[in-house]
Order: sequence, then C-alpha cells, then structure tokens
Amino acid sequence: MEKKLFVIITIILIGVCTMSNLLAEENLLVKMVTSKGTIEIELYAEKAPATVENFVKYVEDGFFSGTVFHRVINSFMIQAGGFDIEGNQKSSTYDQIQNEADNMLSNEIGTIAMARTNYPHSATSQFFINVKDNKFLDHKDKKQGWGYCVFGKVTKGMDVVTAIKAVPTQVNPKTGMQDWPVENIIIESVEVLK
Repeated sequence: MEKKLFVIITIILIGVCTMSNLLAEENLLVKMVTSKGTIEIELYAEKAPATVENFVKYVEDGFFSGTVFHRVINSFMIQAGGFDIEGNQKSSTYDQIQNEADNMLSNEIGTIAMARTNYPHSATSQFFINVKDNKFLDHKDKKQGWGYCVFGKVTKGMDVVTAIKAVPTQVNPKTGMQDWPVENIIIESVEVLK
C-alpha cells in the first residue's frame, strides 16, 4: 500500500514539475495598439532576460502610451519608445541595460530589437522593429561588433508594420531629426497579454 501511494505521489509531483516548467518556458505576449492598428509581439525572455524585463517595466509603467514612431526608414526599420508627438524626448526612468545581442538571435524581418547609442550598453526605452533582414546589426564580437539585441518578434500585425514603414518622412523642424513621419504614428497603449 505504501509503495502504491509513493508511486502515485511521485507521478503527481512529476506532472506538477513538468507543467510548471512548461509555463516557465512560455514567452510573454505584448499587445501594442497604434494609430495605424494593433501589433502583437512575442518576447523572448529566455534568450534576452534583462532586455525583456526592462521592456516589460516600461510597458507596465505606461511609459510608451502617447509616444510615437519617430524614425521610419522604409527599407530598414521603424523606431519608437522615446519621443512624444511634439518631438519632446521622454526621460528614461530606468538605468541603461547590458547588451544581450550575443544571444544568437538575428535582426530578421519582424523582429524587435533595442535601439542604443554607439556605446553598446546604452539601451533604455527605445526599440525598433526590423522591416527587412538586417543581419549586419547582429552581434559579431565583444570588442567592436556588439550588435543590437533582438528580444522578440511580431506574431500579428505585420500589415500594420508595413503601413507604418510606408509613411513619408521629413526632417523634424523642432529636433532636426531625419526620417520623422509626416503623419503622427502614435502608440496608444501597450500591455502584456500573458
């Protein structure tokens, strides 16, 4: 009787452990509602844990609401996460993060990656979605070719990304930034779905 009970308890525990491992391995989904439509993005927490944690903190703070896609290059990428409609840069609320571009993920069409300055570990809130394969942005080495960290991929709404990349651009008169869309492409909200 005790042996049977031990076997049953063992089977239950294995089932519970397997289920919790499966849940832990599930990637987060994020829904981004823009003035052009909705984009859903799967975040790769296992491959880029610090980057995903950072992005999710900004999402949960509501930081992205009211920001715009401020840099749109039709044959390259669309960038957001740092400026409002008026061209004012929002102050990042968290420290710069360690670049995780050495995670073997490639800047392929539809992937989302962190924007940064020339310093490899300078990413904060700004991100971009690749609108073509940009493998030249991938990690090469830790001296000169750090690359840009991919941390997720668009799973729904590539038609919205395509609509955004097609918007004509200009030099922003306030900031002097090039590739600023002539039409405001606003991020209305971003939320974690699971």
